[in-house]
Amino acid sequence: MMGICLQSFRIRIKSLESTFLILHSMTLSYTKQFLTKVENLYEQGGFRLRYEKGNFKSGYCILEQSKVIVVNKFASVDTKINILVEIVAQLEFNEQLLDDKNTEFLHQLQQQEIKL
Repeated sequence: MMGICLQSFRIRIKSLESTFLILHSMTLSYTKQFLTKVENLYEQGGFRLRYEKGNFKSGYCILEQSKVIVVNKFASVDTKINILVEIVAQLEFNEQLLDDKNTEFLHQLQQQEIKL
């Protein structure tokens, strides 16, 4: 299934093997490796990620005072990535804690627009 939306420069490609979301020249790859990259960004930015079972309507819970993000452990890799990318804009990352590579990655993620 392939759809093109010229207004947002989005190309969505779905296949049985993998799913990609291409937006403004950055590719979100829905793989375990990409999830690890996003998790490392959060950890280096001073947040603790926890995967727990729970009754989260949105699939996650943010404990702002303690900088803990709890994500539903039963969510798929795709959903976990979407959740973590979606909430990047809601959080205040301490960019002084990030290396140059993760600072650039953070800025790219902050520009992402996830539409499900």
